[in-house]
Amino acid sequence: MAWFKRERKPMAPVHDKSVRVPEGLWVKCPGCQEILYNKDLVANLHVCHRCGHHFRVNASDRLRMLFDGAWEEFDRDLVSTDPLEFVDTKPYRERLQASQQATGQRDAVVAAIGPIEGMSTSVAAMEYAFIGGSMGVVVGEKITRAIERAIERRLPVIIVSASGGARMMEGTLSLMQMAKISAALARLDRAGLPFVSVLTDPTTGGVTASFAMLGDVILAEPKALIGFAGPRVIEQTIRQKLPEGFQRSEFLLEHGMIDAIVDRRRLKATVARFLRFALPSAPAEPAGAGAPAREPGAAAAP
Repeated sequence: MAWFKRERKPMAPVHDKSVRVPEGLWVKCPGCQEILYNKDLVANLHVCHRCGHHFRVNASDRLRMLFDGAWEEFDRDLVSTDPLEFVDTKPYRERLQASQQATGQRDAVVAAIGPIEGMSTSVAAMEYAFIGGSMGVVVGEKITRAIERAIERRLPVIIVSASGGARMMEGTLSLMQMAKISAALARLDRAGLPFVSVLTDPTTGGVTASFAMLGDVILAEPKALIGFAGPRVIEQTIRQKLPEGFQRSEFLLEHGMIDAIVDRRRLKATVARFLRFALPSAPAEPAGAGAPAREPGAAAAP
């Protein structure tokens, strides 16, 4: 009898990409350490279904969450000219280019007009991944234009803040944007048009010290860091231990600095309800709108 020896095929090495689990399928929640399926997380508007932790999202996702459908973006091609030719550990121009490649944006804000439950609205959403959402000349100009466009077209304004403050690479020019945007908001107020300020994690520095706290209504996401100087800087300056939860949304609400804390899954419905109240010509609230709306597939808000 002939004997045949089966050849054993060698096992694929561990480093072979063909046997790896694709990256990005799972995400660990920093709040409760739950392992989340990324598609479920996206469907739930980047909010943990277990503990309600709000992940940071980019500016484009913010617009998708707020608008009913398509929107029109403005001033996309505005870019910084590096007015001070700033050089620190690396030239400012290189940091700009790296952030543009990483985010797909030209600077740290996206300005657009689109419908929110049928109401045309001018929205500026900040991009934290672009040099920490810092506010330079371009950010100030785009937000100011978004406000002026709203005045011209008789639209409400929403600014979604996510920023570390003024951009130090542009020096005093960046600080001037605080007054520039605030002046534009004063003109919006005189025109009788509402401004909704949405504060997300983090909203700090010159952004907090100017337009972020000037809303007719100021909303914040849960546990967002909101303040001027960071808590560590304050502790080192005053040499005192800060209270638990200092500079978080809940602390600010308790001390009357903001109007409400709104779960991201309820934000669109909450904003729309305020706009209907503030705009005399706004469409009536649809039937059955007593419960906050949420995106298809999103879990109920806690």
